[in-house]
Amino acid sequence: MKRSKIYYKKIKLHNPILIVGLPGIGSVGSLVAEHLKNELKAKKFATLLSPYFPHQVIMLPNGKSRLVSNRFYYWKNTKKNGNDLIILLGDAQALTPEGQYEVNEKIVKFFKSMGGKRIITIGGYNIADHYVQNPRVFGVATSQDEINALKEHGIIFGVASGAIWGSAGLIVEFAKRHSINAACLMGETGLVEVDANAAKAVLEKLSEILEIKINMKDIESVKKETEKLIKSIEEAMKEGEPSKENMTYIR
Repeated sequence: MKRSKIYYKKIKLHNPILIVGLPGIGSVGSLVAEHLKNELKAKKFATLLSPYFPHQVIMLPNGKSRLVSNRFYYWKNTKKNGNDLIILLGDAQALTPEGQYEVNEKIVKFFKSMGGKRIITIGGYNIADHYVQNPRVFGVATSQDEINALKEHGIIFGVASGAIWGSAGLIVEFAKRHSINAACLMGETGLVEVDANAAKAVLEKLSEILEIKINMKDIESVKKETEKLIKSIEEAMKEGEPSKENMTYIR
């Protein structure tokens, strides 16, 4: 079987930080990465294809199609000595344990080859059976120095427990093996499949950590629409209409 491969054009970046936001719990990572890419007007420079991704093609608005993939975008910081960013987002994660190990180590090696020394992965942490109005942001990291630095921005360590599935966790571990500082930031989520509120909480922390201004208008709009939907569901349930079990959009 052919192995996963990254197709890229060579670019030069200054001390890049990799932000990883792939599909997962509450779609928190995907929302954060997509929002960052759009707000920063980041440019695509690499595509990761893998036989471990779903055997599908994506239909495009122009009538064409493309393979399911992960895509790397870059943004150059205009501040003197500021860190450039690489944002990784995608349609899916690898479907098998073997694929998860191969794809995620390839991501780390690719980033290292570009001189990268810090990675932040984004995920959701589902501990609630209700919509979380004021989500916290939990974290795990590769070193005490990284933990101390992130604690200064209100990231909570030592409280979250259990396992981190997929890229959000594995990339952190592979980063450690390749001597790269890394952390996983997890927005507290529950009930909804697409949690813009948890994503907004993570984006606010990232804005501080990366020392960049991030416009929250679009993510705030999604958050308000979600809260409107939640309210209508709660009202319907009070009236004895649809039951929670019959709602496919509720966990």
